[in-house]
Amino acid sequence: MLKLPQNTYTKKCFGAILLIVLLIAYYCCLPNPLFKDSTCIVLNDKDGQLLGARIAVDGQWRFPYINGVPNKFTKAITTFEDHRFFQHPGFDIIGIGRAITQNWKAKKVVSGASTISMQVIRLARKGKARSFIEKIKELILATRLELTFTKEEILALYASHAPFGGNVVGLETASWRYFGKQPALLSWAEAAMLAVLPNSPALIHPGRNRAALLKKRNRLLQRLFEVGYIDELQLSLSKEESLPTKPLPLPNLAPHLLDRVQQEVFATSTNTITRLTTTIDVELQTFATQIIQKHQHQLKGNNIHNSAALLLEVESGQVLAYVGNTINTGKEHGEQVDIIKAPRSTGSILKPFLYAGLLQEGQLLPNSLVTDIPIQMNGYQPKNFHESYDGVVPASQALIRSLNVPFIKLLQLYGLEKFHFLLQQLGLSTIRQPANHYGLPLILGGAEGTLWDITNVYRSMAKTLNNYTTLNGAYDPNDFMFASYSPIENPSKDLLKEAPVLNAASIYYTFEAMKKVERPNAAGNWKQFNSSQKIAWKTGTSIGFRDAWAIGVTSKYAIGVWVGNADGEGRPGLVGVQTAAPILFDLFDLLPTADWFDLPYDECVALPICKESGYRASTICTPDTIWAPISGQQVPLCKYHQMIHLDSTRKNQVSSNCISPNEMRHEPWFILPPGEAHYYQFISPSYQALPPYLEGCIGSNNSSTIPMEMIYPKQSTKITIPRNIDGSMSKTVFKAAHRDPLSIIYWHLDEAYIGSTQSFHHQALDPYPGKHLLTLIDEQGNRLEQFFEIAQ
Repeated sequence: MLKLPQNTYTKKCFGAILLIVLLIAYYCCLPNPLFKDSTCIVLNDKDGQLLGARIAVDGQWRFPYINGVPNKFTKAITTFEDHRFFQHPGFDIIGIGRAITQNWKAKKVVSGASTISMQVIRLARKGKARSFIEKIKELILATRLELTFTKEEILALYASHAPFGGNVVGLETASWRYFGKQPALLSWAEAAMLAVLPNSPALIHPGRNRAALLKKRNRLLQRLFEVGYIDELQLSLSKEESLPTKPLPLPNLAPHLLDRVQQEVFATSTNTITRLTTTIDVELQTFATQIIQKHQHQLKGNNIHNSAALLLEVESGQVLAYVGNTINTGKEHGEQVDIIKAPRSTGSILKPFLYAGLLQEGQLLPNSLVTDIPIQMNGYQPKNFHESYDGVVPASQALIRSLNVPFIKLLQLYGLEKFHFLLQQLGLSTIRQPANHYGLPLILGGAEGTLWDITNVYRSMAKTLNNYTTLNGAYDPNDFMFASYSPIENPSKDLLKEAPVLNAASIYYTFEAMKKVERPNAAGNWKQFNSSQKIAWKTGTSIGFRDAWAIGVTSKYAIGVWVGNADGEGRPGLVGVQTAAPILFDLFDLLPTADWFDLPYDECVALPICKESGYRASTICTPDTIWAPISGQQVPLCKYHQMIHLDSTRKNQVSSNCISPNEMRHEPWFILPPGEAHYYQFISPSYQALPPYLEGCIGSNNSSTIPMEMIYPKQSTKITIPRNIDGSMSKTVFKAAHRDPLSIIYWHLDEAYIGSTQSFHHQALDPYPGKHLLTLIDEQGNRLEQFFEIAQ
């Protein structure tokens, strides 16, 4: 048995030590943290509006701690539970005296005298019996709680953890489950109903015992009127409000973003706060989802089940709407897949990046002619979407019409390795393989990209162009930062004199071309896609009709749309311009009209160009002057205009072999190679072929004047012959072109004559497997040879 000290000094020391121990025990008695319950993952929009939530791991709908309690609920809960809450130190001595008297008279416990502070302690100390000893502990802990937290914080703790019936915990959860709104928007009747629920949530519930709940609510409304919180009209109207019949489903406006946040933010986070306020605009999110759903009703008729859309603000990079997939398309169609971050074949959506790179490097001007004829390279035979060819086409038109063959030629000009590196610089995180893994098909969908990355690249290009003006010709390294769905501030960096990726001029002229993007109508002709505002936009379609893209950008917004099937199934008609573009323009109609980009004058120059070829004007070109990137001064001079020598009639070419130089007429002539001329003459009737040589004259031996060109095979190649249905070998169609449409070409295979052609120079042959020599000779004796091999 402990023996107490006898002398006075020792007694005082012992008492002091005991007091210190008690004070330390009192100081440390409050658990930290007070609540350890798991909470829901909650996603809010930029203004705090609920976008969606995931139930807590313990199966409770328990939202994270709320910082403040709305005024109506504060008045309702304090009036009902603890009307001296803001005056007492954690326990109410008057309330305790009243409870003792009531319990004594009733001969049983009818009143507990628990304050809101004591109830917070009881909620934190789960599973404790309701006994006198536990009540004393709650009282002591409540006083300690009052010393740690403000009254407003204690009320917020109560509102965050009080039970509201079933698995609904907390005021915010209850407000959404029972009334579908934020707590701040509760009416007096709704606040009163929620105030009475925690008192006996197991007995009183909106789905049952409704009469008892209504009576209790109205009694509280009467008390609120008596203390002057509401007037007589408010009392009357509040009592007329009906009770909710059953809990409502929570908003689920951005389910795929919620899944992404759960994985990227909370899965590995040690932070106990499971609420994220995003940059989403709830109205834009709702309307964007509705637009996706509206178009889905049409798309599903073609067994196209999935769509996605991403809306970004150009300046901040913030996500305004995130529709990761079509809602309610079914698990069998992959509705759970977040398409926005899923790698998909890019189709033609990367072409503007190559175009901008060529402009920046000074290898191209917007109207420079690019070859557009059938080509084959080491077994790879790219084709234009409609399998028609123009011979040559201005580079900007090749982008506008998304022609495949010209962009293969442009990629060869720019360099595969360089373009591969450019894509990585731009922020395409899916370009992980070396350049030779993708090869030339990289520009036509040979790589994968995500809607997240690609839309952000176009946004970053727009921001670079905007900032060039506001920063007086400087570049901000943050322009090409990743987009974000949560508010972040990029660290400030020193401005740069040179563009870190693409410069303003190259971006401007790329957007100028994209502004004029056209689409095919049902007849296959080209017509402009009209819009209510100026938008730089591009579509893409992957091989096999598996992915349809549409990306658009203005000075303020960037939007990306993808349409297809999550499982990769291709569908006829799954084309970007027909399926994704209509969604894109519907989404832009939701946004304010933005001004077009300013021309970056400091990076541009007035440049004389050849009116016909689009290259820098030579001395024999018909000149035209355009504004172009300064780098355009490096573009080669026009190679298509050559000086030819004609007789006095100007109908025949001549040479010094047959006529005196003094009798010659020298004229510049726009000359295309025979292959290009063969196709170009059909789309440009004004094109003038080279005049024939005067009889008896011998032309130059310069290879550029050879009037014939092999179209297929273009170079020495191995040809694989497909078999017919009956097992026999198909024939191979060899094609050539001649500048003179009336000229006759004589065909020889392995030195054996096989026939002649005029106007259309096609020969269907079936050579045996092995190596062969194809020889073409025209009427003037011009000779063309091409080796090829037929595969076994």
